[in-house]
Amino acid sequence: MKFNSRLLTAVALSAGLALNAATNELVVQTNKIGAPVQPTMYGLFFEDINYAADGGLYAEMIKNRSFEFPENFMGWEIFGHVDLKNDGPFERNPHYVRLSNPGHPHKWTGVENEGFFGVSFKAGEEYRFSVWARVPDGGSSKIRVELVDTKAMGETQTMTQQEITIDSKEWKKYTVILKPETSVTKGKLRIFLSKPEHTVDLEHISLFPVDTWKGHENGMRKDLAQALADLKPGIFRFPGGCIVEGTDIDTRYDWKKTVGPVENRPLNENRWHYTFPHRFFPDYFQSYGLGFYEFFLLSEEIGSEPLPVLNVGLACQYQNDDMHAHIAVDSLQPYIQDALDLIEFANGDTSTKWGALRAEMGHPAPFNLKFIGVGNEQWGPEYVERLEPFIKAIRAKYPDIKIIGSSGPNSEGKEFDYLWPEMTRLKADLVDEHFYRPESWFLSQGARYDNYDRKGPKVFAGEYACHGRGKKYNHYNAALLEAAFMTGLERNADVVHMATYAPLFAHVEGWQWRPDMIWYDNNNSVRTASYYVQQLFSENKGTNVVPLTMDKKNVTGAEGQNGLFASAVYDKDRNEYIVKVANTSSEPQELNIKLAGLKKKDVITGVTAQTLSTKDLDSENTLEEPNKIVPSMKKFAMEEKADWTTVIEPNTFSVYHFKKQ
Repeated sequence: MKFNSRLLTAVALSAGLALNAATNELVVQTNKIGAPVQPTMYGLFFEDINYAADGGLYAEMIKNRSFEFPENFMGWEIFGHVDLKNDGPFERNPHYVRLSNPGHPHKWTGVENEGFFGVSFKAGEEYRFSVWARVPDGGSSKIRVELVDTKAMGETQTMTQQEITIDSKEWKKYTVILKPETSVTKGKLRIFLSKPEHTVDLEHISLFPVDTWKGHENGMRKDLAQALADLKPGIFRFPGGCIVEGTDIDTRYDWKKTVGPVENRPLNENRWHYTFPHRFFPDYFQSYGLGFYEFFLLSEEIGSEPLPVLNVGLACQYQNDDMHAHIAVDSLQPYIQDALDLIEFANGDTSTKWGALRAEMGHPAPFNLKFIGVGNEQWGPEYVERLEPFIKAIRAKYPDIKIIGSSGPNSEGKEFDYLWPEMTRLKADLVDEHFYRPESWFLSQGARYDNYDRKGPKVFAGEYACHGRGKKYNHYNAALLEAAFMTGLERNADVVHMATYAPLFAHVEGWQWRPDMIWYDNNNSVRTASYYVQQLFSENKGTNVVPLTMDKKNVTGAEGQNGLFASAVYDKDRNEYIVKVANTSSEPQELNIKLAGLKKKDVITGVTAQTLSTKDLDSENTLEEPNKIVPSMKKFAMEEKADWTTVIEPNTFSVYHFKKQ
């Protein structure tokens, strides 16, 4: 199937490419259908870092909504006569505020919340305000709820307001819809006591956009959740990451505190708020509003398998050298029971304790959990001796659940070499590998999994990203090298069953770590070049690997391969061969893609090329220029059925589709 020479010349000339370069012949053995590509192959990893949950994916707009921060009024300004009380209706969130008469007819009592980097609202959009309230002395009173712009230059700060009558001595939930006529980026929520002669108590003050993902009241921010769905992820790992461990055991992520009524989920300290003094955020806590039920539900709605990760009895080992900071092996039973109970919560019949809670929260059907991770990136014998009883207990009660262990925080070295044989001995189903590495590492790892043991545990590349030397941001070159590396994941799909880029989210005003896959402010979001690399692999993962070689060798960027990395799959559902090529060189490369082994009846009806490329390797997508680097698509006709020649531009990632009829 030779490509039309006139069309080839036109394409090459339009890109300013020379056709006299040596041809790189890529041979795809179409008749050798290989290992299946797992549905979980490409997915997502969520950790609450960079304001990823509160202030990010979780659409709640009010900071410290139940006054439970260690500094109870952090995020709030109070005026008039406001008292803090701690005998409220919710056992695990006992604090609330009492608004009383300010003592003068021309004074006001109230509270004002600054939100997460401002309370941002848009003209014409609807926002659901809710509060638990009462009139402690009986009778009725009123509060006035406002969205305001304190920097307003016009006649009024108030953009919209509603009055609510509080009419009970008992705690009740009150709800009202606010619809501003003006957009404000750095606004506030303000509440006045309208009838100062009657005291009012307020607890769990909340503000959500009505238009959340799937319309859930305790929901996700729509644009961010949609970005996850658009990746078509096969696996969704949560809730971390280092927050699973906590800075200490008391601040570990405890899944049982994240389920049940949202008003009664206790505050947790986020271990990232003070981890880096140069990126210090003392107001960074976890409300647990985005909890395990919401994670499971989101996984279901975006079509991915959930992969929860639980604490193994170790706090963060980077921050705790003293073994007394961890749970002793003979005291692990409550932690093991947490793992068993989580599986019951996800999969149990509604007659079980935790299955009944899931049903009560709105999901009687099981979530069909298949995977569980135990420990994040722990290392050493202290991890192995704690992991072993978890594995035994889970295997005994839930033999079909696949268990993920860890190879530690490094991609190679002493701890890595110790843990892999131990994971094999313990018969872990998958081993989680992490690698935040420079460009040179990614360029050298094209063949990383070619010689892995095919009989042992499978690989979960659970956290990875290319970190540029002096360029720890989402510039294009990092994404290109991630694409090059991922061809090796795909080629070895018989041993690599999952892969997730990390971290996922970052607020432009509140990040601790970069690069990250999706950036946002309160109103807008941007998908990075790394996002589009992940999307191109996920949307085009195919169903089976097929061999692809150059000079009878895997195309791994090795010496003599002109900076090329490549892999190929067959998609039986689309009836097409998909070839992925990353050209990491600064020169155009002529490719002769030869589909060997086609049957006489097979006809290739055309080629589609999806391409990600830019001439400026340091460029990146930003909130101001979100579409600076996005995939493009071209379609080409076919004539015969032998091979196809094209030119891949310098520093380019391309996905070629050969449609078979």
